[in-house]
Amino acid sequence: MLKEVTATRYVTPLREGGSLPGIVEADDLGTYVMKFTGAGQGRKTLVAEVICGQLGRRLGLRVPELVAMQLDPVIGLGEPDQEVQELLKASGGLNLGMDFLPGSLGFDPLAYEVGAAEAGRIVWFDALINNVDRSWRNPNMLVWHGDAWLIDHGATMIWHHNWPGAEASAAKAYDASDHVLAPFRPDIASAAADLAPLVTEALLTEVAADVPDEWLVDEPGFDSTDAVRRAYVAALLPRAATIHERLTLDAPTKNRPSQAPGWLTEHVTPWPHPTKKNSGGEGR
Repeated sequence: MLKEVTATRYVTPLREGGSLPGIVEADDLGTYVMKFTGAGQGRKTLVAEVICGQLGRRLGLRVPELVAMQLDPVIGLGEPDQEVQELLKASGGLNLGMDFLPGSLGFDPLAYEVGAAEAGRIVWFDALINNVDRSWRNPNMLVWHGDAWLIDHGATMIWHHNWPGAEASAAKAYDASDHVLAPFRPDIASAAADLAPLVTEALLTEVAADVPDEWLVDEPGFDSTDAVRRAYVAALLPRAATIHERLTLDAPTKNRPSQAPGWLTEHVTPWPHPTKKNSGGEGR
């Protein structure tokens, strides 16, 4: 289960995120990026954050620690921003916290290079969870102490917005041509060989168990929160075994250009991209 903490002070909003997450201090003396149940995207965004974030951590990817964070709406009474006040008032109870990485920078593929092995593991993971939000337009990655970290998994597992069609949706292919790491020639085959065997029913069941009951209760079509958890397992388990076979990672063509920085074709001026000598997948 997620560690549970209590928010003690709201520090500042992060306006880069559409859901208006905020930096919050907690009673464990930690500082977290808090994502709210009262945000417009709803509780399923938090469910996706937990399942995908915890799964990524179990697979050895760098994802900041997640916590369940209790919020007393009274914290918002002193906030001068009306939008923040309303969000805090609407989010009393259990919310999600992600460990704040002080001094981290947004990932820039022109300034930071990723080895083929690490790129392959991240792209394979995003294909598994059907992450539509790690493109070059919006990388949702940070660089902290020289390493790439993965954040913001709310826009994943699109099938959980329509459970009757989940099986068909989870069986679909994944187009990674505009993935922010596509230019680094991700080694998908090695990633699948290493990671797919780790995604077992037992592991997925453990990850789904980390989702608080209150974010799953009264889900239409299910008679219990455990039944909802089993539905996530049922969608992800077969996908892990075969998604590498249905992953598109094509270079741009004249008929299908990509704007992703780093793709080198005869039709564009190459970006100045230094060649990394160490191909072991570690960030510089």
